[in-house]
Amino acid sequence: MSAGRILVVDDDPQIRRAMRVTLTARGYEISDARTGEEGLEKLRASAFDLMLLDINMPGMGGLETCRLVRSGSDVAIIMLTVSNSEKDKVNALDAGADDYITKPFSMPELLARIRAALRRMPQPPGQADLRPLASKGVLVDLPARRVTVGSRVSRLTAKEFDLLSYLLARPNKTIAHRELLQAVWGPDYGDELEYLRVFVNRLRKKIEPDPSRPQFLMTDAWAGYRFHLPQ
Repeated sequence: MSAGRILVVDDDPQIRRAMRVTLTARGYEISDARTGEEGLEKLRASAFDLMLLDINMPGMGGLETCRLVRSGSDVAIIMLTVSNSEKDKVNALDAGADDYITKPFSMPELLARIRAALRRMPQPPGQADLRPLASKGVLVDLPARRVTVGSRVSRLTAKEFDLLSYLLARPNKTIAHRELLQAVWGPDYGDELEYLRVFVNRLRKKIEPDPSRPQFLMTDAWAGYRFHLPQ
């Protein structure tokens, strides 16, 4: 049984070859592409669980490719970067990536990132009882991973869904940054505050009538995040 289907998009043939050998040996089904354009064609033709996407490629770059993928797919995306700067990491997450890894990387590190991207958050107590939330013209349908604000309909990615549902299961309670990161991404995470900043902003654009003046997803400075559920 396959551990998952992964599309590797990188212009370096050595990296594609190394990933194919290593990931196939771990039970993953691998397909690869040399360019962003080729990667998009393969994604349209077949279903994948995860895309490993290099940022720096000739022609269509990884960030543009990521944005185009996100406009029509919620496949998990890990960006491969050569820069460790916070700005570049945030740019990757803003484009729609779920995670990033900096080159050069070790295969054990890559495998850990892949497991984190593909893991689904265990249901917390009471999660199964969550019903669609309707408040102030906003409908959050968790089973369908769909949000409707007025006439605008948005679909949540898997990580957005995990983050929102974790907060919704604990309404009006401030959840610490580390707890959120470890619940959604896994136990190896905890210091990546930029993940939360970017993902909360992404969620606000999908669920808030006015993302600049949030009514639901609240930031409690230096403490964490809270889903405000009107009584």
